[in-house]
Amino acid sequence: MNITELLTRLGVNETAYAKGDLIVETPIDGSEIGQIVVDDAAAIDAKIASAQEAFLKWRAVPAPRRGELVRLLGEELRAHKDDLGRLVTIECGKILSEGLGEVQEMIDICDFAVGLSRQLYGLTIASERPGHHMRETWHPLGVVGIISAFNFPVAVWSWNAALALVCGNSCVWKPSEKTPLTALAVQALYDRAAAKFGDAPEGLSQVMIGKREAGEQLVDDQRVALISATGSTRMGAGVGPRAATRFGRSLLELGGNNAAIAAPSADLELSVRAICFSAAGTAGQRCTSLRRLFVHEDIYDSLVPRLKKAYASLPVGDPLGAGNLVGPLIDHAAFDQMQYALDRAKAQGGVITGGERVAEKGYYARPAIVELAAHEGIVCEETFAPILYVMRYRDLEDAIAMQNNVVQGLSSCIFTRDLLEAERFLSTTGSDCGIANVNIGPSGAEIGGAFGGEKETGGGRESGSDAWKAYMRRQTQTVNYSSDLPLAQGVKFDV
Repeated sequence: MNITELLTRLGVNETAYAKGDLIVETPIDGSEIGQIVVDDAAAIDAKIASAQEAFLKWRAVPAPRRGELVRLLGEELRAHKDDLGRLVTIECGKILSEGLGEVQEMIDICDFAVGLSRQLYGLTIASERPGHHMRETWHPLGVVGIISAFNFPVAVWSWNAALALVCGNSCVWKPSEKTPLTALAVQALYDRAAAKFGDAPEGLSQVMIGKREAGEQLVDDQRVALISATGSTRMGAGVGPRAATRFGRSLLELGGNNAAIAAPSADLELSVRAICFSAAGTAGQRCTSLRRLFVHEDIYDSLVPRLKKAYASLPVGDPLGAGNLVGPLIDHAAFDQMQYALDRAKAQGGVITGGERVAEKGYYARPAIVELAAHEGIVCEETFAPILYVMRYRDLEDAIAMQNNVVQGLSSCIFTRDLLEAERFLSTTGSDCGIANVNIGPSGAEIGGAFGGEKETGGGRESGSDAWKAYMRRQTQTVNYSSDLPLAQGVKFDV
């Protein structure tokens, strides 16, 4: 695990991570992997000013030409997928296939954005006034501030930056202080793409390194038109109102207490595989991780024992090691939160299988299954760890009501071969989440669909579909091509 060689191949200058004040440790074994140079307030101000200047130039570049820069970025990501994916694993602890998959997400959103650069469509609108034409169009917004979390240290940036760039904006990125090395690597790859592009304005895409104070400065700056923040609900509760006080826009991707319903007709083999990945994958540290499972009483005694057997077989260990499926939690605080949640579940009468620490170095924990009688207490709170609360249900209406009875509304799913049950779950009176799946788990979304959720998940949408509209400003235009001046709604005002 020679981090210096890896960063050198990715183009990161050693001065950025060798003698700084921010100490970065890998969750694999707790060893130090970097000393990152932190931006002070003056440096952050200068980067935002540079981004504003870049925006004023970039907005005038035709959108298909802007797409060419993102295409070149995608090519750099393809060429360096293995190295960047490995760096993701080293810095945040997810297994290597997930690290590589995260970089593939970046490549995929670049491809999506390149096509989008020729499809920033508006509308034509019928006017009630003779000799008039109405249309709706979309214009670049401004500087986009991106605040990302440790669990997807590079993909979340790409969801935002790829769309923001083709929409004509500039970007300033504040990564998690737990995963700054991956951000420096991505910036280096962007710089290579910009050099090949030839005339991208300086400061178009930048990284700022810092802790909470740096994020607050970004959120407070009047020059930042949109803040896209991914993280906890608590973080979003600070970012959203703070940006709103200056009438800035915010796009929030926050917590998720996601649920699955296993109906009587569920394919048990498929359900077990899907549940294992959704609940234990990424050590339960996805915002879309499965945390609550409602099992119909008719199949409870068939599904849950199979699930426990599968859990017992999950290899937990070094995420770079072949065959391991569950890596470490990000740090000791995450492990402590997991144990606190398990203690509360036990106090509620929960029967716990798993959950113990399994290594001396790094905070590796065996994924836990907690069988509970009631949907209450700790079950209704999100714990960013591999804990799955399992409860029985008798009636589908009750299961849907329990699923919806949390403050978050990100992702959800049902396992059923009953068409009526599936459609009921997907209906307006079914799942209240931004993502609803049938016969797949709640995690592992594709970039083609808009990603995000409702309620305290923040209401934002990133990635595919029409999420690009968040990065632009809408303008309604009316053109009078006649010599008359009829007024709308039949108003008469003769002068």
